[in-house]
Amino acid sequence: MDQTKIDLTCPDGIRLTGHWWLKPGEIRRATVIINPATGVHARYYHRYAAFLANHGFAVLTYDYRGIGLSRPENLEGSTFTWRQWGEQDFDTALRHALETDESGRVLVVGHSIGGFLPGYSPAVGRVTAMLSVGGQYGYWGDYLPARRLPLFLKWHVAMPAVTLALGHFPGKRLGWLEDLPKGVAYGWGLQQGRAEQGLSRAAAAVMRDRFASATGPILSVTMSDDEFATPKAISRAMRYYRRAPVTKVLLAPQDLGLDRVGHFDLFHARHQDGFWRQSLAFLRDGKNPWQDRVYP
Repeated sequence: MDQTKIDLTCPDGIRLTGHWWLKPGEIRRATVIINPATGVHARYYHRYAAFLANHGFAVLTYDYRGIGLSRPENLEGSTFTWRQWGEQDFDTALRHALETDESGRVLVVGHSIGGFLPGYSPAVGRVTAMLSVGGQYGYWGDYLPARRLPLFLKWHVAMPAVTLALGHFPGKRLGWLEDLPKGVAYGWGLQQGRAEQGLSRAAAAVMRDRFASATGPILSVTMSDDEFATPKAISRAMRYYRRAPVTKVLLAPQDLGLDRVGHFDLFHARHQDGFWRQSLAFLRDGKNPWQDRVYP
């Protein structure tokens, strides 16, 4: 397995760090870009990237600005936002992948916010297909009802308050994911249900048009015990991709032979012979391996 570290420079001058994963001698089935969840380092997805590379894919992993290997020395006062993660960071990763791809197929695997933000990219129309895993944007009103109040207090009261006091969110110190730039923390913590909130009418129209330029198929998968990415949250997010054929799948932990999966677990190596292998059907052949778990 070849793992090559690369630097990506965004149009606004911000530099990101990523890795290419390739198996020497393989004929590439497609190029895959992996978009992380909020507050999750790209390294969490490295084993899945190696798994895909071993099955004939060229795979690009990278950290968004402000996170992991793309984090500046000091986050205090940083204004990086989810929108920049899509409009600048993902767009830069996508254009790099398009330039190097030799297969004619550029795919996205996006986790949580990473399964939503591709639509911010001006080039999203060139994505062949997307596997969105728990893809949504953190609106508290869509959380699992039994967990809504404690999650609201944690992520939508405590997180903005701590961020206001410190100039960034010290998630790692608190044991709440990783540190976050204040723009990202506020974008999540103050979310009121519309992804375009805070934008002017003109900017919101541009955003919606960009999402609508995506026409490749999207397979949107979530777990029944995912407290963030409920079917309601998934449907809210996927409505922005109004011209893409979206298939929504709801899996139960028991479908994967487990009692508990939740929001963050599917990219853990324990799923190599289950979810990971099943995901190949979509990435390789465009087929939904969970036909009996589709919901409207």
